Formats: sequence, structure tokens, C-alpha cells
Amino acid sequence: AMGGIPTNVHAEVLMDNDTVVPGLFAAGECACVSVHGANRLGTNSLLDLIVFGRRAGKDIVRFVKETKGIMPVQPDAADKVKARIDKILSRTKGESVGKVREDLQQMMMENVSVFRTEETLATASAQIKKLRERASNVAIQDKGKEFNTDLLDALEIEFIVDYAQTVVESAYARKESRGAHAREDYPKRDDKNWHKHTLCWLDDAGNVELKYKSVNMKLADQDPRFAPKERKY
Repeated sequence: AMGGIPTNVHAEVLMDNDTVVPGLFAAGECACVSVHGANRLGTNSLLDLIVFGRRAGKDIVRFVKETKGIMPVQPDAADKVKARIDKILSRTKGESVGKVREDLQQMMMENVSVFRTEETLATASAQIKKLRERASNVAIQDKGKEFNTDLLDALEIEFIVDYAQTVVESAYARKESRGAHAREDYPKRDDKNWHKHTLCWLDDAGNVELKYKSVNMKLADQDPRFAPKERKY
């Protein structure tokens, strides 16, 4: 993956450049340890899956052995999750998850696909706000509490909207083209201003805060083959 949950080489999730979230690990294409640069080539996902999957497993074992007792959690964490589920199960009217997901897919394809502009990204940003409201009010037919895939879909669509918004806002802010991020209105790479990772923070109200993380260039300093280059075919 070219983006995802920021991690170190031990698959530990990072809050910023170096701060580890204790006990939280991510590996595979959901994670970003940043071994691909700005454009992952086909099948190179095996590096994320196999190498860092193994490293994650080994470090989880290490963490469990070294950790004494149970780590503290928010006292109301379970109540918040239960309330979220109960709200969906008790809702009697609303759109179907499938319709919201279909409209989100179509909107992202039209505005945030291979080639992007400020206009298309601004359109997507406005549409995301409407889709967020729709996603939070979907209704499901299955009210059961065992193996309820309708419930899983209803929860998932809210997370998909969250992720779509982080992509849109990050792309809107990045006024350059780099790797798989292509802006027709900013076709050149801008190392002076944009040679950095985007870290996106999203609050419960759907407000986005963008922060940035420097790119580790130690390897490029040792070997010029790893320096940023123009994308050519």
C-alpha cells in the first residue's frame, strides 16, 4: 500500500514520527511502513504481507511477554460501541447500505480517480459531507445479534466514508503530482514543499486536520538509486 496506518519496521502503529501506540500493530495493505515510496508496483504488496506480517507476529509475542497485567482502556469504550450498534439495530427508516456505497463509489470514480484537479476534489469534499450524513442514517433489515452481515455493512460504510474523506482532503491539499497522485493542475513534483508524508486526523464530527511527517532519506543518502526520480514509462 502507498498509504494507510503509519507503522515502524516492527509493525507498531505510530502517532507521529516516532511515538508508538502501545499494543497496537498493523501489517499488510492496511499499513504504511513506507517501503514503496509514492507508487507501489504490482505484486510488491507481498513485501507488506509476508515480511511485515511475520515481523508483526514476532513483535506481538514480544509485547505480550513484556507487558505486565492488562493495559488501561477508556472506561466507557464498550458502552460507546454498544450504543452505536443499538442505534443501527433500532432504526426503522433509512436508505440501504448498498445505495450509499454505490453513490460513494461513483462519486470517487468521477472526482478522485487517476487524474485530479482542484475543482474535482472540491466537488468530492462537498459530496463527502452529504454522504457522511446518509451513511450515519442507513437502515438494515436484519435485526439479529448473531452473524449479522447487514450490521457489519452498516458499520463498515461509515468507516469507508471516513477513509474516502482522508483521501480527498489529503489530495486537495497536496498541490503537486507524485507517484500515483496525479494533479492535472499541478503536473510536476514539488520536492521543496511536498517531499513529505501526509498524516490525516479525523474527529467524530468529520472535521479533518492534516499534519505532515518527514520522509526518511537515509538510504538515498547512501545510494543514489533510491533518490526521488521522475515517473516515466
